[in-house]
Amino acid sequence: MNQPIDTIDCDGMTIKIWQDLHANNPRTEWDNLGTMTCFHGRYQLGDKHTMSQDELRAIVEREDVISLPLYLYDHSGITMSTGPFSCPWDSGQVGYIWAEKKSLLCELCTEENWRQKAEEWLQSEVDTYDHYLTGRVYGFTIESAAGDVLESCWGYYGDPEESGCISEAKDNIEWHRQQFADTFGQKTGEVE
Repeated sequence: MNQPIDTIDCDGMTIKIWQDLHANNPRTEWDNLGTMTCFHGRYQLGDKHTMSQDELRAIVEREDVISLPLYLYDHSGITMSTGPFSCPWDSGQVGYIWAEKKSLLCELCTEENWRQKAEEWLQSEVDTYDHYLTGRVYGFTIESAAGDVLESCWGYYGDPEESGCISEAKDNIEWHRQQFADTFGQKTGEVE
C-alpha cells in the first residue's frame, strides 16, 4: 500500500504528502511548446513521431530552430536531462527538444532575450518530463484531528516544497480554519 512520504502537523490538522501514482504524462496529456523527439530501442520517450534521425538532425540545424540535446541514463530506472551523464555505459543522447522561432515568439511575446527565454522554457519542459519519468510527482491530503480527509490535490511535479505542494496544502488549511471560524461565529450568533 502507498504510504505518505511526509506528514506535517499544522493547526490541529495533518498534511500528508504522497507520491502521485497516477500522474499525467506531460508529453501526451499536456500542451507543450517544444517538440521532444527521441529514439530508443526499448522505450517510447517524448512525443510520438515518425521522423528519421536524419530528418531530426536537419530540423535542429536550421537557423529558425532552438534545440537542446536530450540524454538518458538507464540504470534501475530512467532519468533524462539536457546534459550528458558521467556513465558512458548506461547513458547517451536519445534525441532533442526543439521549437521554431516563430512559435516561440508567439508564446514569449517578445524578441528581447528570446533565445535565452526559449532555452529556459524548453529546459523546464525537460525537467517536468524527468520528474514524471523518475516518479517525482506528488499530491497532498489534509486530515482533520478525527482523521477525516478534508481536502486533496495531486499533480505537483518536482520536490514537494519547491513545486508548491506543501505551501498550497498550508493555504488550504488556513481556508478550512477560516471557514470553521466563520461557521462557529454564525452558530454562536444564532444562539444569542
